[in-house]
Parts: sequence; C-alpha cells; structure tokens
Amino acid sequence: MPVDLAPVPRGRRGSYRVALRLARRDIVRHKGRSLLIILLIMLPVAGLTGAATLYQSSQRTPGEIARYELGNTQARFSVLPVPNADSLQDPLNDAVVASSTGRSDPDFRPSDPRDVIPAGYEVLPQRMLTLTTSVGEALVSLQGREVDALNPAFTGKFRLLDGRAPRGGAEVLASPGLMERFHLTVGQEFTTSAGTFVPVGTIRDAGAADSNSFLYLQARQVPADLNPGPQTRQSVSYYLAGPEPVTWQLIREANSKGVGVLSRSVVLNPPPPGERTVPGSRPRDDSSTAVAVYATFGLVGALALLEVGLLAGAAFAVGAKRQVRELALLASAGAESSTIGAVVTAAGLWLGGLAVAAGAAVGLGAAAVVVQAVRATGSARMAGLHPEFLLTPVAMAMGLASCVLAAVVPARQVSRQAVLGALKSGRAPAGRGRWTTLIGVVTLMLAAGLLAAGWLLSGSTADPDRQAEQLPLVVTLLILGAVLAVIGLVLLTGWVILRLTSRTQWLSLPLRMAARDSARNRGRSVPAVAAVLAAATLASAALVLSASQQAGLRESHYWSGLENQAYLPLAVDQPPSPLDGSRRPRPPVQVDPAVLSSAVADALGTVDWTHVVTAPESLRTCTYGPNDLALPARTAASNCLRYSLAKPQANECPRTPQGRMTDRGDWRCRGSMARQEASDQAILVGGEADIRAVLGRDASAEALGVLKAGGMVVTNPVFVSGGQVLLQAQDVRTQVPAASGPASVHATVRSDSLAAAVLEPVVPVPYYGVVSPETAERLGLHPAPAGLLVQLAKYPSEAQADAAAAAAAAVYKQPGMGFQVEPGLSQANGWINWSIVAASALITFSAAGITTGLSLADGRKDHATLAGVGASPRLRKALAGSQALFTSGVGAVLGALAGLVPAVLLVLSTEMRHAVEVPWLQLTVLVSAVPLAGAALAWTFTRSGLPLSRRGLGQRH
Repeated sequence: MPVDLAPVPRGRRGSYRVALRLARRDIVRHKGRSLLIILLIMLPVAGLTGAATLYQSSQRTPGEIARYELGNTQARFSVLPVPNADSLQDPLNDAVVASSTGRSDPDFRPSDPRDVIPAGYEVLPQRMLTLTTSVGEALVSLQGREVDALNPAFTGKFRLLDGRAPRGGAEVLASPGLMERFHLTVGQEFTTSAGTFVPVGTIRDAGAADSNSFLYLQARQVPADLNPGPQTRQSVSYYLAGPEPVTWQLIREANSKGVGVLSRSVVLNPPPPGERTVPGSRPRDDSSTAVAVYATFGLVGALALLEVGLLAGAAFAVGAKRQVRELALLASAGAESSTIGAVVTAAGLWLGGLAVAAGAAVGLGAAAVVVQAVRATGSARMAGLHPEFLLTPVAMAMGLASCVLAAVVPARQVSRQAVLGALKSGRAPAGRGRWTTLIGVVTLMLAAGLLAAGWLLSGSTADPDRQAEQLPLVVTLLILGAVLAVIGLVLLTGWVILRLTSRTQWLSLPLRMAARDSARNRGRSVPAVAAVLAAATLASAALVLSASQQAGLRESHYWSGLENQAYLPLAVDQPPSPLDGSRRPRPPVQVDPAVLSSAVADALGTVDWTHVVTAPESLRTCTYGPNDLALPARTAASNCLRYSLAKPQANECPRTPQGRMTDRGDWRCRGSMARQEASDQAILVGGEADIRAVLGRDASAEALGVLKAGGMVVTNPVFVSGGQVLLQAQDVRTQVPAASGPASVHATVRSDSLAAAVLEPVVPVPYYGVVSPETAERLGLHPAPAGLLVQLAKYPSEAQADAAAAAAAAVYKQPGMGFQVEPGLSQANGWINWSIVAASALITFSAAGITTGLSLADGRKDHATLAGVGASPRLRKALAGSQALFTSGVGAVLGALAGLVPAVLLVLSTEMRHAVEVPWLQLTVLVSAVPLAGAALAWTFTRSGLPLSRRGLGQRH
C-alpha cells in the first residue's frame, strides 16, 4: 500500500496551536525572563500612551471651553485689541486676533462692548479691580472681581468649594490662593483698599488656577471712589444669559467695532475656514514649527521603539538558546522547521500582546491619576481626561510589532540549526554571517541614500516658504534614514566585532579574552552591542536636538538688560482719579534714585551696583484724542516724539511673502533692536560709565572719540550706512503706511544724521545706543533721568524678588510695582543639558546593564569552565567587567555616530538650522562614562563563587 505523503488537512493550523501551547508553557516556566520582556515592551507603550493622553487632556474640548468660560450663559462680550475694522477673532478664543490686514487705521475708534450687546438678553457684568492690602509696612496688590459668581447662569464656571454663600453686609467669597497667601480662615476679617470684608467661603473659577488671589465682591460692596485700576474699559466683560444663540455673523460685526465675543453656539459649531479670514490678511502658516516638533518626537520615538525591540531581542536570543535542546527534540520527532521557529515567534505574540495591553492600561491609568490629581489641586492645566484614541492604538501596534520582530531573528536561527549538533551540545552554532554582513552593507547604503536625499531636498531651494512645504517629506526621509542606519549597523555588528578582535594582541588578558569570547559567541554579543547601540543612538540624538533647541532659544531670547539686571523707572504714572469725570492723567510720581537704590539694596543684600540712566523726554505727557494732530508734537507741557534709528533699506532683514526670514543667521536679522519695537529708553544719554553699565563692556577709544565729537555709539551695525546713522523723531499720534508690508508706522517729523561707532553689547540689550549730553541738548532731546539699573550678584529667589518689589512699592507709594530681573539663559541651560546627559546615560546604562546581565547569564557555563581549569575569582571578575566594557564601548561609540549624523541633518533641515550645536563635552561623557560604569558594576556584582548546577541531560557522568 503506497504511503500517502499529502499534508494533513488543517495540519498547519494544528502546528500553530502546538507552537502557541509550547510558547505559553515556556513563558510560565521562565517567569523572570518573560517578565523582563513584558516590562521592556510595556514601559515605552505606557509612556507613549500616557504622554499622548496628558497632552490631549491639556487641550480643552469645545464643550469644556463653553462650560469653563461661559457657564450656562450664551456669550461673553469684551474688548478685542484690533488695529482696524478688518479684523477677525479666533472662534474659540475671544482674546486672539486670528486674521487681520495688520494696517493700523488712525480713524478707527473701537466701541464699548456694552453698546454692541443685542437686545433680549440678561446682562451679567464682571469687572476686574486692582486692590491692595497691607503686609507689614508694604502694600501688596491683589485682584478683585465685581461679579455675581453664584448666579445660576454661571454654573459650570464658578463653584463653591467651602463655606457658604454671602448673606449681605461685608461677607464675600475668596479664592483658595488668596486665603493661603494671606493666611486667612473662613470668617476672619480682611482689610483691603476697597474696605474690610469677611470671607465666608472659597470659590473656584474653572478657567483659572486656585493659586490666584481673587476677592469676589458684589456691585454694592465696591466703593464709588475706588480706583478700579488701569485699562478700565478692557477690564469689564459682559455675559449674556438667554435662550437665543449668538451667531458668527454677529461676532464678525462686533469684531469690526473692536469687540470680541465668545459664543457658546460658535464654540460648539465653529464656522468653516473660509469664513475665518478677511480679504488682504497675511496668511498664517505655523506648520513648519509644528512639523519640527513632531519631527523631533518622531525621531526620538522611532529610536526608542527600536532600542526596546533590540533589548527584547537580546532576551529572546538568550531564551531561544536555552530552548535549543527542547526544540531539537521536537524537530527529531518530525516537527517542521517552520513549527520550530513558530514556537519562539509565538512567545513574542504572547508576551507582546500582554505587554501592549498592560502598557496601554498603565499609561491610561497613570494619566488619569495625574489629571485627577492636578484637577484636585485647582490647577487649570488639565481640562479633563481625554484618552488619545489614535496614538494609543498606534503605540500598541508598534510595541507588538517590536516584540514579534525581536523574536523572529532568534526563531529563524534556532529553526535552521542542525538537529544532531543541537542534541549533542545544546548550543546553537554561530553562522558565518556573510549574508547578514551583505544585507547590513546594503541597508547602511540605503540609509545613507535616504539621509543624503533628505539633506539635498532641504537644500534644493533657498526660499523658506518652499522649504516649509517640503519639510514633511524631508523629515520622513531623515527619520527613515536614521532607523535604517541603526538597523544596518546592527547587522554589521558581528563583522565589526571580528575586525576588532583581530587587533587585540596588545590588550591585557581579560580584555583579549572578552574580545575573543564576543567573536566566538556572537549569538549573545551581537544582541548586547546592538541594544547598547540603539540606546546610545537615542541618547546622542536627544542631546544634539536639545542642545540645538537651547541654542535657538539663546538666539531668540529677548534681553531686557544684562544678566541679573533690573530696571526701575524713576517716574510712574498715577491712575486717574475716580472723582474726576474727565479722567485726565494725573502728574507722575517722581522718586529719588538714591532713596530707591537704598531701599532695594537693603531688601536684597545682593546688589553689586546701581546706576541712573538718562533718556530723552518721556511720552508720559503725550495726550491722545481726535483733535490731537492739530497740536504740535511737542509743547511746553507735552511730548509725543519717540526717538529711534532708521534702518537703511539695504540693511532690511530679507523676508518671504509669508513673513518668514530668508536666513535667521543673516547679520541684518540679528543683534540689538533688529527685530524689536522702539521704546522711550531705546536712546540713552551719557558717557563712558553709562556705556559700561548698559552694554556690559568698556568703550573703545574710537567709540569715546565719536561720542565726544557729537556722534553716537551704536549697538548694532545694521543701522549704520557709510559710517553714519539717521536719528529720527516720530510722532506717536500718527499712523502712516510702512515702506514694506501691510503694517503701519508713526510719521517721522525730524531726522538727524550722526557719525557712528559700533560697539556691540555682550548680549542684545534693547538699546539703539548712546549719545553725549551735549549732543542730546543740541538735538533737542530734552534728556532727563529715566530709570535706575540694579545689577545683582545672582538671580534672586521668589522671596527676595517679593521683598524688593515691596521695598520699591513703598518708595513709589503705589502698589503693584514689580521687580523683574533679567534671568539670562545660564540659569537653565546648564542643568537642562546635563540633566539630559544624566537621563541619556541612564537609558544607555540600563540597556547595557540588561544586556550584560543576559550575556553573563548565558555565559555561566563558560565561567564554570574557567573555574574548573583553575582560573582565579579575580580573573573571572575581570573578564566579566571586560565583557561589559567591550560590548558597551563598541555599542556606545557606534550609537553616538548613528545618532549624531541624523540629528544634525534634521536640525539643518528645519528653521533651527542657524542654531545647530553639537554638545561634544556631554557626548564624550556619555560615550566614556557608560562603558566604564557598566564594567565597574559587572566587576562588582560578579560573585567570586559560582553556584552549583546540575548536569545537563545527555552529559556523561
């Protein structure tokens, strides 16, 4: 009877069931290794899920915007700062102008929000008040709100936390932050500039943090003679309660009158994009910035998942080698090679499925705990729990794919080995690896091609607008190139180890043994090196991207003065008197600089020096109104002239039609006042001491000569043409079209050409330069002491800044005067970069520790053999440390190169190209510290005595 060799029907399905059952049993039998793999896959999935959920939870949904901002009302009417009638707000934010021509209309007169409110609604006003209270001898400012907060129409916006509602008299509500700030308890009297009140309850505003200091008053509790604070028209908003919704068309009409409207119906059903712009408005395109952010996270995320896959691959490789004899027995019983490989691959499915499910649950649960904890503290940073239903499945799919792919390589290796050899030795013989090396070379060449293509595409045009359009494709090419570069280097790791081993004759005995052991047992050394390589790639890429971002922040940082320097005005405006119906400005308060300097120095104790700066006459006396232009720009009682330097047309910063700078590194786009608006103190009057105090450096002989001869010391060469600068006086009451672009500028009423000497400050401070007192008098600048520079030895703490502010307020006899010190960048840059180094080193070191531990566990028999032939414990410990040093060192060096190149290309392809920075010191520390630390720990934790182990099956007794 002939033998029927046809496949059994559905036999393949049965073999897969066997593979799944055997894999499940192996997972249960080796709980430690299985738990390690689950944790390796679970943690990044949990991190990605938690991060995505927290980000979404920080973004308000339309429903939350309507509930937190409007309560049960239909709309809110408030002032919208627009330059003309052709402006539109953001439908979801009534304080943001989303579309406008940008040209200022001098005849535009905004309306009062109260006058634009349609009929048929109950109007609930809310007025912001500036109140003060005494703390010791100082007056401290706080905010008051004149609003009926417990009105049912505000349900959802205001909520009573503790206590009860006020019943009349002096009873009020307060925010938890005010109660904590002034150490108040419910029922305790609290005296302010509006009177003495008794807080009987605490209230929460869903749109603001509990830490803010708010005192909630009723209209009848606000004295008629109370100074309501500056900008009273803008501090009042009106809430409309009624059944009818406020439409987008009504909002457009209100915007044309300078009134912003937040409407419940528009928030829940925003208008189409075509109705959100006005004709002639400049297009807003922030896509390049968003793409740059997503590119950074994309590169880091791809490298992180690759690292996790390689770490899991190392664990699977060790597990597969431990299963060699069992799988060989299965093969000898007739199992096909595909079934043998499916056993290991099925373990990847089991473990990956458990890991991604647990990771998603842990990430979502952790995010929920964080959101609830933040919300419980009264913070407005988290609007609510918003699970990310797009990125979470993507993270789970990528984690499962990483785990399965990590199991495929050892599965193929085990399934192809010789059955008889495995039964005799229990060890999978290492293949020659020629195809692996060839595939690695091809992959590396493909990666180089993708990286080159991305780089060439980014440099194919000099137009920033076109570069922004190409950026998504460029980023995709660079990320794919980076991932393929790591894969190519991983495939070439075995070849690299062989080449390095052939050149180790000059090394010590432990290092030679470690190198040769790595070459002989590439099945465990290659996964170890590959995992460290991926971790080092991730760490080095993160370092380069972070350093370049910090360099970009340094380039774009606005310097209000030198580092640790504060500016205090010597004259401050008084608010208009509420008893004066005309609301005419009151005379400013003049302070003695010596008294102010002494008060601040006594309050701080860290003042190095103070210096009085002199500037042209202030605009404080300028009067505004429809008939102002009939009056001269300067009279004996008022001044409406602001002085600045004209920028020559040839020195204008080149820009694209969409407003992007053609080259951020262009000298015409950098330096002091290159991209800043002029202020009253932008031109200073003084001499050598003033230059040193303001610019942070001594004046050169040339600069002093020009200054003495009637010229000007200029902070930026962009304003100089032919050795001259043009000092212009502009009437701030006027608006004329700018020479380029849709914006408007003030009309120039006078220009004077002065000889110029360039003296760039140590940082781009907001000053055009310095003229001598004689030159200022000749030009009619009417110089006068304007402010006091306070240079501190170090950046003040919050308590010190509060003490200085209180001391200054006592001198000004006016509350609310802050003490703002220029922090510079050194306060944060150093610890940020080194914290990233620490985090990167921790990631790389954890990878090195895991793979080293797996390698040592796999090589326990080798150490037993060494002990059996008489090797001392010292030699075995040195060998363990050398193995860790070799694998971690090779992986760290290759990973640093693999992360450095794509990260630099990525930075050069975005708008950060002018700020590319490679932190060589931190990279050197990373590459050297991780292998040395890993070797030290491996030497320390390798036990001198080996544990007894039973003989393996098939070994002779």
